[in-house]
Amino acid sequence: MTVTEPTILEALKSVIDPNTGRDFVTSKAIKNLTVSEGDVAFDVELGYPAKSQIAGFRKDLIAAVKGVVPAANVSVNVTTKITAHAVQRGVQLLPKVKNIVAVASGKGGVGKSTTAVNLALALAAEGARVGLLDADIYGPSIPMMMGIDGKPESTDGQTMDPLENYGVQVMSIGLLVPQDEAMIWRGPMATQALEQLLRQTNWNDLDYLIVDMPPGTGDIQLTLSQKVPLTGAVIVTTPQDIALLDARKGIKMFEKVGVPILGIVENMAAHVCSNCGHVEAIFGADGGKKMAADYNMDYLGALPLAMHIRLQSDSGKPPVVADPDSEVSGLYKAVARKVALAIAAKNKDFSSKFPSIKISQNT
Repeated sequence: MTVTEPTILEALKSVIDPNTGRDFVTSKAIKNLTVSEGDVAFDVELGYPAKSQIAGFRKDLIAAVKGVVPAANVSVNVTTKITAHAVQRGVQLLPKVKNIVAVASGKGGVGKSTTAVNLALALAAEGARVGLLDADIYGPSIPMMMGIDGKPESTDGQTMDPLENYGVQVMSIGLLVPQDEAMIWRGPMATQALEQLLRQTNWNDLDYLIVDMPPGTGDIQLTLSQKVPLTGAVIVTTPQDIALLDARKGIKMFEKVGVPILGIVENMAAHVCSNCGHVEAIFGADGGKKMAADYNMDYLGALPLAMHIRLQSDSGKPPVVADPDSEVSGLYKAVARKVALAIAAKNKDFSSKFPSIKISQNT
């Protein structure tokens, strides 16, 4: 049988990317296909991080080729190329940061920070370069959850280097002030401090910057949503009607400032008894899923209310790093993968491609 590129491409169409539901040929992920005397080589370029799945992709793609050309020598190189995607109009992009994701909630106490931390860790575990900004000026909790202390260093007196743990770059007001000091600041001062943390941190070539937003939809949250170049937002809620009511306000806020919602996470969806394992929906059932359907938004997944999540987070070693193979870690990783896929499907940012125009006047 003569080995031709069309033959190989047709065979590769049988391999479906389980994350997108599309084959790698139709999605144009196959690059640089070469066929020469029984040797077949090609690259696969993913638009999202998938370190844990790459070996499986290679195995399936090689099997597809050998299914039509058993004697072929097949070489497959699977890589990830994460690009910058569009943000709100008129907002200045951040150097060395491709995509910024706000993790927000309409009210406090729904597990927003825990979700943000594990989302960042899950993306990093899949091979992405990730940063985490604690935007909760009045109640910074990210340093404790990430097991980080110490103060950021500055080499020029103008900018700060983020601290790092578990492969994630971190910045928080909690790293700059004593742990027990209350931030008694009015809105404009808090907002200015947040912008400085965002723009005066030397983020090191990030694919994703996860921003743990303050709870609520007040002046600070609105200003941040208008000034921070956001690729999208993730809404965290519990199934409880009161939490859902406030989550809807958060959705409306982002809609008004032109920030797309990447999806909804339903936290504390069911309580798991640490003694007997009994599962009970103490906050109600499927409230977040119903809200996602009402707004025609992606339902990113449900996380349980389990004691070990709290214990691991308080100890500075969240579930995704404390027990990466656990069921809960798998749920966080699934949420992270859906967020990355939602970003990859959005319009790319081409502002860096445009030439800069300088007008000079000859005298």
